[in-house]
Amino acid sequence: MSEHRRKPPQPQGGGRAAARRGQSESPGRRAAPRGATGSPSDSYGAEGEERPYGSRTEARRATQRSGGGRRRAPDGPGRGPGGPNGPGRGRGRTSTPGKKRLIDYPRAGKYGAARWVPSWKLVSGLFIGFIGSLVAVAGVGYAMVSVPDIAKTAKAQNNVYYWSDGSQMVATGGETNRQIVNLSQIPQAMRYAVISQENKTFYTDSGIDPKGIARAFFNMATGGQTQGGSTITQQYVKNARLDDQSQTVSRKFKEIFISIKVGATVNKDEILAGYLNSAYYGRNAYGIEAAAHAYFNKPAIKLNPGECAFLAATLKGATYYDPAGATSIDPAATPDANARRAKRQMQDTLDKMVQYGHLSASERAKYTTLPHAQNPRSNARLGGQVGYLVDLANSYLITHSAQTRITQQKLQTGGLQIYTTFDKKKVGQLESAVKKVQQANIKPKERPRTDTHVQFGGASVDPGSGAIKAIYGGEDATKHFTDNADATGAQVGSTFKPLVLAAAMKWGVRNKSLGPEQAQDERTVVSPKSLYSGQNKLKIEEYNKVPWKNEKGEEWLQTNDGNESVGNAPDYKIDLRQAMQFSVNTAYVQLGMDVGLDKVKQSALDAGLLKSSLASADYPSFSIGTSSPSAIRMAGAYATFAASGQQNDPYSVQKVSDQNGTVFQHVKQTKQAFTAQVADNVTDVLKTVVDAGTGTAAKLPGRQVAGKTGTTDGNKSAWFVGYTPQLATSIGMYRMDDNGANKNRTFLQMYGTGGQKKIHGASFPAEIWHDYMAQALANESPEPFPTPQPIGEVVNDTPSPTAVPTPSQTVTQSPSPTPTPSQSPVSPSPTPSDTCGRFDWNCTDNGGVNGGNNNGGTNAGDTGGTPTGSTPPGDNGNNGNGGGFIGGPGGTG
Repeated sequence: MSEHRRKPPQPQGGGRAAARRGQSESPGRRAAPRGATGSPSDSYGAEGEERPYGSRTEARRATQRSGGGRRRAPDGPGRGPGGPNGPGRGRGRTSTPGKKRLIDYPRAGKYGAARWVPSWKLVSGLFIGFIGSLVAVAGVGYAMVSVPDIAKTAKAQNNVYYWSDGSQMVATGGETNRQIVNLSQIPQAMRYAVISQENKTFYTDSGIDPKGIARAFFNMATGGQTQGGSTITQQYVKNARLDDQSQTVSRKFKEIFISIKVGATVNKDEILAGYLNSAYYGRNAYGIEAAAHAYFNKPAIKLNPGECAFLAATLKGATYYDPAGATSIDPAATPDANARRAKRQMQDTLDKMVQYGHLSASERAKYTTLPHAQNPRSNARLGGQVGYLVDLANSYLITHSAQTRITQQKLQTGGLQIYTTFDKKKVGQLESAVKKVQQANIKPKERPRTDTHVQFGGASVDPGSGAIKAIYGGEDATKHFTDNADATGAQVGSTFKPLVLAAAMKWGVRNKSLGPEQAQDERTVVSPKSLYSGQNKLKIEEYNKVPWKNEKGEEWLQTNDGNESVGNAPDYKIDLRQAMQFSVNTAYVQLGMDVGLDKVKQSALDAGLLKSSLASADYPSFSIGTSSPSAIRMAGAYATFAASGQQNDPYSVQKVSDQNGTVFQHVKQTKQAFTAQVADNVTDVLKTVVDAGTGTAAKLPGRQVAGKTGTTDGNKSAWFVGYTPQLATSIGMYRMDDNGANKNRTFLQMYGTGGQKKIHGASFPAEIWHDYMAQALANESPEPFPTPQPIGEVVNDTPSPTAVPTPSQTVTQSPSPTPTPSQSPVSPSPTPSDTCGRFDWNCTDNGGVNGGNNNGGTNAGDTGGTPTGSTPPGDNGNNGNGGGFIGGPGGTG
């Protein structure tokens, strides 16, 4: 082989293989010189010339490349021994040493981790390229967008609402859309209030807020709450694009480009005027002029700094800053909570106006209270019950937006046809029934001390579907703007007892001989024939017979209405049917403890009551109605029993459509809350209440009716909730000291209201229920309830020494801490017609009780549970000591 074709000599190290061989030799042993062993792997030939390969491995590989055992490729460039890559290097591959790549990554000539570390040249080049791409994209985006015309966006349409029969109820929404005014007609205080609170650098910034944009993108990427533009310019652009209110990345990018262009080409005063003319202030008012009229009934130019600061607060979200409240959208948005939020925000805005030099301190000092805002409903078309119906439909759409795909913004934009479940005839009939009782009995001018602030609320639900057929929200939606059919805070009293009975039939009472954990699994389903004590001031026990005690170690003594014991001494045992029939508190409070208040609560939830409406289940009185569900939800819960345990959530909108077709269609979703056996037995017990108990005023001739009366502690609210197989209806009555303007109201006692000694569910509420249902079902054939199948076992079945009382027996009375006229001893009377008034709880009917209800709420001072050691008032009428541990003074003598 000629010298010019020989591979250059390799380093004396001999390559990796030689290194490994060297490492494998024993310490201190001298390695043999190359060629000394005569091995084929030596680096030197027989004549002392140096081989071109440094190890056995390289020699073997060279042999393989040159054709050892393989077919040799033809000679040629890169293929034969004379190719540029040396002997046998080819097989068609070429490698030109020193040729550079466009992007040197992974890096040539580097080994290990260094091979993957990009060079500064690469990093710099990529950064410059990225910035250049952004500039190019921004340039294209900037060129493609146009400056919006705010005047062209003032095109919100009416929403049209329809009755359940398809006839039009009302078209509303667009009549107060927006009134555009010039900047000169907007007071400086309003301009600076918004600037001070929302964007203090408005007159100097470029129109966008990079931090706010980054925050919005991050929230969208992580699934958090989306946010709008954080500068006035961005908000102006957003308001000007009512046709696209989606929370998407593409829309955000487009708004950024538009905001930049608007900031560069439009005068700042024009932007500010456009924003104030397009912003939504609540009450369906777009623009400052419409807002000034909606809240203060004056033009915008006449607003004072306090009113301006208040309106600036509503821009943060009128749902939570309108003092009128918006509990139909969010229960947390009560009038009282909203007023506090609005005042706090208003004061903060005024302080910032002073801080930034837009308002003097002396002028600011004039506005320390929230300005008085007028009634939110002034549209005559929303008068009567229509305003409540529209609000209820809107609330349903917004709170169920995941299903309806209708947001508040979409609702405000309008153009929707909303088909409700409301039956026009039934709505009128319910309103007529309430007004008949109210006009005949409630005389605020004659009895201002007892008949003022009286309110009624009601709702009617179809048991088969959950459709809300009618509501009564108040006398007029333009005068009384709290919907009394919705959550009001009024406790429901003994109308809660059927849920306790359902829990006892569904889960059963716990085994008294077992510990808490074992007792949860070993239960006995109860029969309505199970026996419980009707003794007044009964010491309430845990399921295992241990006296229940509060956190102060006080035992609970539960009272009955009128402080009367029901049943015969000494143990006053009565069955659960009779306890429901005469609304005996002690029996159902102890039953709730035996079942477990957690199960009672679950029973209420299963029936359709909202968790937010339920009181604490930590106290025995939970079982007798210390919770405050709405009339709608109470009707829905009883509808579950009417439907043999099938629960359908109450709903008010059947369908929504727009110009493109159907937007939403209600889909029935039924749950089996209770077995038919449980529900039908509850119904059978509640039939007894109407047939011969406290609810006889609700009887409908020729129809089967089930229902329950309810009266709360201190006689502060009264209810009747009942149903037939076709319709479930609830009626509530209460007094409040501020005519419904404050959801955190104080409820007033109803002793003497309507000329009655005491208001029970058996009185006006049952009368209204009767009159309404008689009309509502007039054209429907009577239907019977299903015959209940026997259920459960008779617990506590040891009878009293004397016979268990029946409706024909007298009621034994315990000493009363509050000797009111309604608590006089009960004695037999010859015939009901001789002395019994229609709603006289104290009257006896052949020795039995003919009306009334519980009064065993949490405030023991009236007629609720009383811890031991409390002193009842003496014969001379001295005041009793503090009673209930939850609150309330002792009863007065």
